[in-house]
Amino acid sequence: MWYKLGSAVLKYRVVLLALLLALTGVMGYFASKVQMSYEFSKAIPTDNLKYRDYQAFKKQFGEDGNLLVVGIQSEKFFSAAQFNAYRAMQEELKKVMGVEDILSIPTAVNLVKDSAGEKLNATRIFPEGQLGQAQLDSCAAVFSSLPFYRGLLYNPETNAYMMGLRINKEILASPKRTGVVNEIVAVTDKFGRSQNLDMKLSGLPLIRTQVADRIAKEMRWLLIGSLVLSAVILLLFFRSFSAMVISLLVVVMSVVWSLGTMFLFGYKITLLTALVPPLLVVIGIPNCIYFLNKYHVSYNETGVREEALRTMVARMGIVTLFCNIAAAIGFAVFALTKSEILKEFGVVAGINIMVIFLISFIFIPTVLSFLPAPKSRHTRYLENKWLLAVLDKLELWSLNHRKQIYLITAVLSIAAIAGMFRLRSEGFIVDDLPKTDKIYTDLKFFESNFKGVMPLEIVVDTKKPNGLRRNPLATFERIDSLSQFIAAQPEMARPLSIVEGMKFARQAYYDGDSANYGLPNSFDISFLAGYLNTKAAPGESNQLTRLVSSFMDSAKQQTRISVNMKDVGSKRLPELLAGIEGKTRQYFDTAQYRVTLTGSSITFLEGSTFIINGLKESIFWAFLLIALCMLYLFRSGRILLCSLIPNLIPLLITAGVMGWVGVPLKPSTVLIFSVALGIAIDITIRFLVNYKQEQTSSEAEKQSIIIETIHSTGISIIYTSLVLIAGFVIFCFSGFGGTQSLGWLTSLTLIVATVTNLVLLPALLITLTKKR
Repeated sequence: MWYKLGSAVLKYRVVLLALLLALTGVMGYFASKVQMSYEFSKAIPTDNLKYRDYQAFKKQFGEDGNLLVVGIQSEKFFSAAQFNAYRAMQEELKKVMGVEDILSIPTAVNLVKDSAGEKLNATRIFPEGQLGQAQLDSCAAVFSSLPFYRGLLYNPETNAYMMGLRINKEILASPKRTGVVNEIVAVTDKFGRSQNLDMKLSGLPLIRTQVADRIAKEMRWLLIGSLVLSAVILLLFFRSFSAMVISLLVVVMSVVWSLGTMFLFGYKITLLTALVPPLLVVIGIPNCIYFLNKYHVSYNETGVREEALRTMVARMGIVTLFCNIAAAIGFAVFALTKSEILKEFGVVAGINIMVIFLISFIFIPTVLSFLPAPKSRHTRYLENKWLLAVLDKLELWSLNHRKQIYLITAVLSIAAIAGMFRLRSEGFIVDDLPKTDKIYTDLKFFESNFKGVMPLEIVVDTKKPNGLRRNPLATFERIDSLSQFIAAQPEMARPLSIVEGMKFARQAYYDGDSANYGLPNSFDISFLAGYLNTKAAPGESNQLTRLVSSFMDSAKQQTRISVNMKDVGSKRLPELLAGIEGKTRQYFDTAQYRVTLTGSSITFLEGSTFIINGLKESIFWAFLLIALCMLYLFRSGRILLCSLIPNLIPLLITAGVMGWVGVPLKPSTVLIFSVALGIAIDITIRFLVNYKQEQTSSEAEKQSIIIETIHSTGISIIYTSLVLIAGFVIFCFSGFGGTQSLGWLTSLTLIVATVTNLVLLPALLITLTKKR
């Protein structure tokens, strides 16, 4: 059948080539429209309780991850020159498109009691306009007497000061966010240069935007790097410019199709889908090498180009098909998970790995049919003395030292299993970035001075409209007790809630005495209503009132406790959350209250858990489905066992190495196993198919068939492995730690898989397929 297909491809080569190029052009048009994802990846299923809680919170209180923070550390902040320049920077930031509000010291307000009107007025602490030093000193003294702002806008112990910019959520979900963030950075940098200060910027809007932009930029460079390196290796192997160009055109077309597929499915480029184009390069090049290798071998045997092309298609068509099916399964199983980001990656990668097969199957024989027959220098690599000597050594080991092979395999497996027990699962929001990266160091600045900027939200629901007005003192005392517990945690800042506003109001009621900053008691609860209706003086920007009103819903049924915390990681965060949940059960009667923990920190943890669990499940399903494909292909339980062991050992060793060197399990590193399995099984299939094609019924000839298989497939396997390893080494130059780990760990897995398939697999074939 495959021989006939080869003849059909050559017969209709012009039509097929024209159709392929036309479709690629259409996909190229779609590819030009694909966009970057400017949202946090949808790692949590929409039916998940944590996801629903987070959506309900955003609907009620708005976004929790739209605050960009700007920090400085200065002993001269309240000098007239620096303060006025800081205020000028704030005014300039207000003009940036998308900046909806700014919370900062220059616009901070104080509550002042109006005895005649029996109300509290919010007035600016620092008047508008240029301030002289004497006036500034007087205002600064008032500001420093207000505990409400301590730890929120400044840290008196470290002379650190913070400004918060609330960014429009529609802007944050669009490509415009890059321009907005860049403009903010430019304005703050200008101030920093003028004052000789190191500006610190952080918050989820900045982190998400800059990371997304780096993904887009890095995807291009990784793709170019993998193409250039593959081109060099192909040119060295085949000594043929045409072979190199054919191979590169195959992978370039597959990349175009992958980007077009993203657009057609409505996907955007995420941290995972950005890996698909470079992966397709390192997966597609082996297809080309095997086709070209078989073409050159067949041409050397027949000397007839057309016959060599038909033989190439007949012998390599089914092999490449099943290799690509196995690789596609390794990725497509991600689509079976509940995580949206993994589904997208699985769908795009799985479909386009099969597209690579179709492109290779049509494009390579068609183009070769128009080119002259290969010259002797193009096939000289088939007689590479160094490689032939290596294959001779591998042959001797496989046939004559099987016990030693099994012993070494057992020792390495035991060491790997011991390393696996050291594996830990932990991820951080920015742990893929180098520790010297500005995003990382700026985040650590805010963690050191303000205990972090990662948002955690706690919603207290009284279950009844106006529930916050019924016995408010008891409710607020419970919120205050919970807030004190949270503030005592070293990883969490002092929570901001309506209770803090109540304390501020109480201080104002007692004429601004900071000793009275505390929760109103039963004696002074009578002015509670006055606080809730705080009014701004005419012309004043009531920043505090807007802030407080965002902490209570219009029905007075729900209130929120907003916490900023450190990026503590997926290991420590559950412990902190468990402690908080325990206290909520202690302070809040579940019959009267429903307390919900939500926010971006919760969704990050839940998303990481779903991704890791989904990847673990996908590895199981990939292994099972690949095993079924192997069983169908070879129709032998013994051959199946021979095929699986050489691919289990590399995965085992990689997991062991991760444990011994301390690489944690996280979404980016768990991906290694599925990627490596899908690619490494390719080597096994090619070896075993060649073995089955050469096999006869004679038991005596088994060893000679294995020897022939080692030599006939060994050269292309080694060449292909070198290309794959080089392709993944490119990932080591990534700016993301997870992508770097994907590069060197996958390369390690492929090195081990090459050795096991050329040494352990032949030994197993001799041992396990002996007739009894």
